[in-house]
Amino acid sequence: MAGFNGNWRSAVRTIGYRTGAVASGLLIAVAALSPGMALASGTKPGVPARLDPEVMLIDVYKALSENRLRDAQAKVDALVAAYPNFRLGQLVRGDLLLLHTQPIKTFGAAANAPADQLANLRAEAIVRLKSLRERPDPNLIPRPILQMRDDQKNVLLVDAKRSRMYVYERVGGRNGQFKLASDYYVSQGKLGVNKFKEGDQKTPLGVYYITSRLPGARLPAFYGPGALPINYPNEWDKANGRGGSGIWLHGTPPDSYSRPPLSSDGCVVLPNPDLTELSEAVQIGTTPVIISDDVKFVTREKWEADRQSANKMLESWREDLESTDPERLRRHYSRNFKAMRGQDLNDWMEKLKQANFGARRIKVELRDVTLFRYPEPKDQKEMIVASFTQDAVIGKGRHVTHKRQYWVREGAQWRIVSEANL
Repeated sequence: MAGFNGNWRSAVRTIGYRTGAVASGLLIAVAALSPGMALASGTKPGVPARLDPEVMLIDVYKALSENRLRDAQAKVDALVAAYPNFRLGQLVRGDLLLLHTQPIKTFGAAANAPADQLANLRAEAIVRLKSLRERPDPNLIPRPILQMRDDQKNVLLVDAKRSRMYVYERVGGRNGQFKLASDYYVSQGKLGVNKFKEGDQKTPLGVYYITSRLPGARLPAFYGPGALPINYPNEWDKANGRGGSGIWLHGTPPDSYSRPPLSSDGCVVLPNPDLTELSEAVQIGTTPVIISDDVKFVTREKWEADRQSANKMLESWREDLESTDPERLRRHYSRNFKAMRGQDLNDWMEKLKQANFGARRIKVELRDVTLFRYPEPKDQKEMIVASFTQDAVIGKGRHVTHKRQYWVREGAQWRIVSEANL
């Protein structure tokens, strides 16, 4: 898979034990871990391996794949001692205890639990271990990130396909590298992604920002140690009639370390220790949250070419705005333009004309520019969202406007399909 290291084989793995092959495949459900091919411990950045439940869990599977049952038992005992509310760990421990006395053929053989709960835990095991096998290539850059402001330290990338949040940190200046600082297992909407309306139990796709920090003391215990609301619906959502509200990044109830991959009403849910760590790292109103159905990666050379192309696109718009020629400016706008308050292209151009073209000459500068590829569904046009501060000298007056533009590729041209003053 482009941008990820490691291979994934979905076939159930049979692990040998004592006198014959023990079919514990659904215990592992997953792992495609054969002897000599296991993931090394401690590969998750920013978290000590001895404290990370996923790394502890992979060590259990490694021991099983090498027929070290006692070692696996000791490791899973340590896991549930450290994280007693980690239901997946408890389930694996129960199966391992049963495995001492008899072969097991199903995941959760030792558990007296409904089939749907076992299916949820199996799904969690699969995505957790898959994410540890498929690590983002450190030599590549996430395709959605084009340019960040100087004051933006990191960006949160939610990959719905992998039930994973990747936290990328900018290293160096605006044109510097991006480094994977940490990553977390996450849960999403019960019915997946691409939210459209209130109550559809889907997580939105798009580029958002964290708007506030809600402490756990002000919330029901269901949300864990707190919540980080995002600005869904954003300007593009509103222009397209998308509804709903209250999309948060939040934690879990005290009795649950984590939730199944598809289990929320639309929020992005993290284990409580991860939510606490994340909350300390984000900047309110500044940290972007990009929710995608499948994060792609590009080479640094491709990223640099794309970044320069996007900046040229924006610079051409600035020059034509400065020209005071409405027709030159109009060519940058799509015929399908729509603003979040329902204005069409003619309405918007009239608004720009009244604001900018009353003087013979205007001077426009753009600063604090951010550029992200918008993670639209696969059947939609390629899109870039640009946010910036516009400083305009019109006649004797100076005007400062915070803007956000949504650009779509129409053939060989990029055109603005929506715009908002923030």
